[in-house]
Amino acid sequence: MLREIADAMDAALDTTRGIRAALALPMETPLVEAVERLGNGRRVICQDTVPLALWLAARHLDDYETAVRHAVAAGGDADTIAAIVGGIVAARVGRSGIPSAWRDAVEPLPLE
Repeated sequence: MLREIADAMDAALDTTRGIRAALALPMETPLVEAVERLGNGRRVICQDTVPLALWLAARHLDDYETAVRHAVAAGGDADTIAAIVGGIVAARVGRSGIPSAWRDAVEPLPLE
């Protein structure tokens, strides 16, 4: 997943360089080290947010709850990172992959 994204982006962009750094980061890297190397959105710019979000999504692609919990634990702009990670992983696992207690706790969307 990360390779395809990095290959599709302009190599001169800082965000692309961050995604390439995420691609080089082993999946077993502790979260604290990943945050140090990739950022966690504390600077509130995409090059400090997107690489970690994509790395976390790739790391936990089949485990929605763990992916979102790790996104929040990363600190920084945690809500943005969790939203990105959650969206990617939810697309993979579908509604049934999201904990039912979490689904039950959200406000219903007014669908017309």
